[in-house]
Amino acid sequence: MVSGKEMLELILRRQSDRKYSDRPVEEEKLERIIEAARMAPSACNAQPWKFVVVNDPEKLGRVAKAASAKVLGMNMFVEQAPVLIVIVRESPNFSSKAGGLIKSKDYSHIDIGIAAENICLQAAAEGLGSCILGWFDEKEVRSILGIPGSKRVELIISLGYSLSEYRQKRRKPKEITVSFNKY
Repeated sequence: MVSGKEMLELILRRQSDRKYSDRPVEEEKLERIIEAARMAPSACNAQPWKFVVVNDPEKLGRVAKAASAKVLGMNMFVEQAPVLIVIVRESPNFSSKAGGLIKSKDYSHIDIGIAAENICLQAAAEGLGSCILGWFDEKEVRSILGIPGSKRVELIISLGYSLSEYRQKRRKPKEITVSFNKY
């Protein structure tokens, strides 16, 4: 079991890495990362996701190209990553969908965010870097990976051995973002 202090250290160490070595990610590490994603909690245990692991060099290059925008300089680093995990939103179960309608919340978005963080934290525990991407050509990614047009590609996560230097986290002060027992 990981101690609370060790867990916080892992969270503090985890960062969005945008520079990767060409060293391949070991299959056993990738399996643990996927298992961490699969075991993420979800509203009413809906598990509204499918994880598409992209590590075939040809498809990897095509998906990386669909995730970058040269004109805007967005995500140009993705081509270096030896693995991409594409998170596809699936239909939630009846309970989650009904609850979402009643409460005017799409719990599947929250669930996918939790699964994405599980991926990133497990990657950090495995000594790997990661970066969550929301900017990509969804239609092109669906075409490359054979994802039905009725499905939404919500996120892509790059994984690999990071060459990025550690950056001190900059966050708003606790006094602004945290309160107890009242707003």
